[in-house]
Amino acid sequence: MKPHPDLYLNGAWRPAEGDALIEVINPTDEQRIGHVPAATPADIDAAVRAARTALPAWSTTLPTARAAHLTALHDILTARKDEIAETVTAELGSPLPFSQAVHASLPIAVAASYAELAATHPFEEKAGTSTVHLEPIGVVGAITPWNYPLHQIVAKVAPALAAGCAVVLKPAEDTPLTAQLFAEAVHEAGVPAGVFNLVTGLGPVAGQALAEHPGIDLVSFTGSTAVGRQIGATAGAALKKVALELGGKSANVILPSADLARAVNVGVANVMSNSGQTCSAWTRMLVHSDRYEEAVALAATAAAKYGDRIGPLVNAKQRARVLSYIDKGIAEGARLVAGGTQPPRPQGYFVSPTVFADVTPDMVIAQEEIFGPVLSILRYEDEEDALRIANGTVYGLAGAVWGEEAEAVAFARRMETGQVDINGGRFNPVAPFGGYKHSGVGRELGTHGLGEFLQTKSLQF
Repeated sequence: MKPHPDLYLNGAWRPAEGDALIEVINPTDEQRIGHVPAATPADIDAAVRAARTALPAWSTTLPTARAAHLTALHDILTARKDEIAETVTAELGSPLPFSQAVHASLPIAVAASYAELAATHPFEEKAGTSTVHLEPIGVVGAITPWNYPLHQIVAKVAPALAAGCAVVLKPAEDTPLTAQLFAEAVHEAGVPAGVFNLVTGLGPVAGQALAEHPGIDLVSFTGSTAVGRQIGATAGAALKKVALELGGKSANVILPSADLARAVNVGVANVMSNSGQTCSAWTRMLVHSDRYEEAVALAATAAAKYGDRIGPLVNAKQRARVLSYIDKGIAEGARLVAGGTQPPRPQGYFVSPTVFADVTPDMVIAQEEIFGPVLSILRYEDEEDALRIANGTVYGLAGAVWGEEAEAVAFARRMETGQVDINGGRFNPVAPFGGYKHSGVGRELGTHGLGEFLQTKSLQF
């Protein structure tokens, strides 16, 4: 798509207050593919005022009418899915087949789920002699990341619109073109002016202004735990509600009863997917000592197959960060069995698929989120040891367990994490997604995601 030189405010593309621009770089060849405005606090204020003006009419629109707009949005995204995939590939570097299968298709499925929920969800219920109304929380400030640029937008904006909220979206500066494409689709779907507004800008300027704006009732943020903590503090000081989907360091626990080859191969694929830039990736593989070396060999072989099949990291800074973690792993004494810091290509922000063995739970690479194609394999002696290692980080976003089903489920129930795949269970776009501990506050997707944008009023009779 052709980049817009403006912001999307109050139903139209309008110039930003300042002249500052954000360059959009293709991470595969490091070439500039466009630029977008860098919004100022004045632009954020204009967007919030437009949303507040539009809120009363939208919040009282019948849910079935809101559902019709979401259905139209879904249909437009479906019609433009090839363009979506190409845009994500251009600014994120994701290989086109992955962009088509995941970056374009997943948000389309999520949009469909919220079109249905908007029409069918009970926004009113009885509680004894009282009537309980679920009402929109107000104006939402949505701040989204670059790793799944359209999915994260739809996962926030679609339920907010279904709930009757107005939205100001500040997307990641690395992937603003996908957000502009989404704004075009919202406009084409006939969503009333001011209900959705798009402001491209830098996090410390536009993001901070949005989080602290007095006209915002809820801040919904996906990103790092460090930034989430800052946003939570800012919002908490103003008694705003927050929904935070933050970092992860998920465990992939392979029990002795598991099909080892399948568990390892699927686990490696999970980590290498999206070049490791997935907060829920199973970056810690836990294997019983009796089968440890077999698992290490399988993982090294599997990772080697991804050498020329994964895309680059999003930018030079992210590549440098991931490479520094690989250096830390080597310095800490972990055994490098695949990949490393040698650049796999002369151009682009690529990192080789990397696997470490002999990783201990106290190592930095076993504790901190790397956000790249790096897998750590840890050894455990018994089930209690595996559980201690799996729960032994500050994170709790996702995970996986492999083994006899009843045994795997029993283990998963004891994991301190928000979502666990059993024997390779498929992603479910209507199941709640979110974390324990430092992985966040609140949930996205399905009815639980819708509930984040609603507040409760009871009428007593």
